[in-house]
Amino acid sequence: MTPVRREGYKFCQDLRVPCYQTNRQTLLKPAAFMDLAQEIAYWAASELGFGYDTLHLHHTAWVLSRLHIHFEDFPKWREDVSLYTWHKGAEGLFYLRDYDLRNKDGKSVIQGTSSWVVIDERTRRFVRPEDLQNLLNTEGVDHAIATPAPKIQLPREAQPEKVGEHTVAYSDLDLVGHTNNVRYVVWAMDCLPLEEAEKPVRDLYINFNKETTHGENVELYRLREGNAWYVEGRVEGKPCFVVKLEY
Repeated sequence: MTPVRREGYKFCQDLRVPCYQTNRQTLLKPAAFMDLAQEIAYWAASELGFGYDTLHLHHTAWVLSRLHIHFEDFPKWREDVSLYTWHKGAEGLFYLRDYDLRNKDGKSVIQGTSSWVVIDERTRRFVRPEDLQNLLNTEGVDHAIATPAPKIQLPREAQPEKVGEHTVAYSDLDLVGHTNNVRYVVWAMDCLPLEEAEKPVRDLYINFNKETTHGENVELYRLREGNAWYVEGRVEGKPCFVVKLEY
């Protein structure tokens, strides 16, 4: 993986799509884009002085809360692309970060916006570091997606179908010790019929309502409404995440 470089207020990484991040059509999987976005977000935050290592010293950590990704096109196996990211300051408890994946011609093919919170690693409660806002200069910042990622929930009066269960295992855990955010999208897409999952997704939304940890049993429910699929995970009857996939 190539180093991350800075271009003004944005950070960029040049990448070549590997086979293990693609589907049977040799196109980049949605979850694979999330892997790439997560890694460059950590790099960018570290370069600006509020990354994982700095927050960990104060027993705090970044946690992704909401995400919206728009897919205009899907890069193919062995295609050269460039991934950009930049922070957009704070909105309430959320810290906003955008992403832009461009092909070798510089055309934007995937755009994303994300909302993050900072938690106390000991209490798992939200915190607002007093010195963090001073590091967030948002003058002149643009948008990959102008509107922050929205709140997502199942349609009212919905009766979703239970399609399975997943027990959180070693391979699901991240460096904070809870389920990595990308794994929820993997679970969600695995809940869909194969012919649906392989269609090109246009918009992916996800809300993380409650973290899950090793050994917890997550019940998975799905619902189709028009051109969209919803997948909700529940632990002891309470939602822990909701994914909406628009085709």
